[in-house]
Amino acid sequence: MKKYVALMMAVLMLAMAALTSCSGSQGGGSKEKSEVQKIIEQAQNMSMEELAKKAIEESKGKTFYGVGNSSRGKSALPVFIDYLKTIDPSYTMEFDWQQPKNNKIFDQLTAEGQKRTGTYAMTLIQDGNQIESKMVKTGVLDTFIPKEWAEAKGVKASEYKGYLPLQTLNKVFMFNCTGDKTFDNCWDYVAEGAHGQFMDINSEIVGKNFLYMLTKAEYSKYLKDAFDKLSDAEKAYLQPTIDEVEQTAKDYNLGENGKYALAWIKLWVGSYNAVEDDGPICNNLTDASATDEFGLLVYSKLRSITESDGKSVNNIKVAAYEDGYEGIGGYGYCHYLFLTDNSPLPWTACAFIAFMTCTQEGFEAWGKDMGGYSSNPKVYAANEEKHNHSKGGYDEAGNNAFPAKNDRGYDWWVGEGKLVLEDPEYCASVAFTVGSWIETLDKYKG
Repeated sequence: MKKYVALMMAVLMLAMAALTSCSGSQGGGSKEKSEVQKIIEQAQNMSMEELAKKAIEESKGKTFYGVGNSSRGKSALPVFIDYLKTIDPSYTMEFDWQQPKNNKIFDQLTAEGQKRTGTYAMTLIQDGNQIESKMVKTGVLDTFIPKEWAEAKGVKASEYKGYLPLQTLNKVFMFNCTGDKTFDNCWDYVAEGAHGQFMDINSEIVGKNFLYMLTKAEYSKYLKDAFDKLSDAEKAYLQPTIDEVEQTAKDYNLGENGKYALAWIKLWVGSYNAVEDDGPICNNLTDASATDEFGLLVYSKLRSITESDGKSVNNIKVAAYEDGYEGIGGYGYCHYLFLTDNSPLPWTACAFIAFMTCTQEGFEAWGKDMGGYSSNPKVYAANEEKHNHSKGGYDEAGNNAFPAKNDRGYDWWVGEGKLVLEDPEYCASVAFTVGSWIETLDKYKG
């Protein structure tokens, strides 16, 4: 019997070793590196100019295909081409940039990943949870860390852990201020009778990631601390829901304040009014007739409001900017940059990614608006110097005409503003537990 058990254990160990050898991807396992990954290893030790010369050699006269959640890649590519022309005036490159709708980008990239040589050279993509589970672990996408970006962050490119973010975007709580109602605590958004405007969590998955992140210890503590500041009457309305989810929070090992996160999520999912996009939410809230309404939406949407008698940025306030505000001010998520593992133009993709993350000109397509913060501290500083978003609400005469548009910046938002930041690994770790629980709430929503 002992010999039989030993034999079975040996067979099991051999099977495990075989599985391990077949499951590797960039940064893990023992799978042989792809040709694109080998190029990335070289590229991470090269300067911007060295990458540019490689790009010119590789893509001159060819067509570059990119795909992303942001349409602004289409604006950044011509600027990149102009940069390459400063090195080689005869350089030309055609390009095509696609922006799939309804979260189809993952299906599109997965299908492309089956080809020996793909169509798309690179992607700019959001939703850390699906990136982690569907794109990186499956070997569809590869991370490239530009040397100069890493140096600006104080690390070596080869030692940096994580994905490469182009920028952090924020969705913030705003409310219509044409009436007397104020929102001075994040629990006000789930109070009795509250119905915030929000993109449906099944149409924009980063919204679901926001809910996942609330269960992380540091953010559930924000909720607990804000709850403690409520009046007894306000607590009395919320307490039954907190008690109801307490055991679930324990079952999911969400820590001592996990029940506050689950309670907020349950009340939010059960009460918000789903709107198809953040643009319409912004239009709704800035209308004079939207008295006392509120929503969670991309901050930069304020840029698109045309002032009129019935509609004005001054009809809304950014909740976290109000004196005495308690709790979370919004949600921050990233646009990440990757090469496809079968990229037809990997050197050009590396150069373009370095251009966007290491130069203000490359980031300009996104940096011209408030609410988008370059991950490169040098580019962030240069962009603020050029656009001065901290005074984005000032008019030409120097008057503070639209206070809501004065962006207080990344450091303020993640500090005093208590922005909830997306963490891809954490989202993936709770997608089965908290995610499945949220699905039961959403199924019966409303």
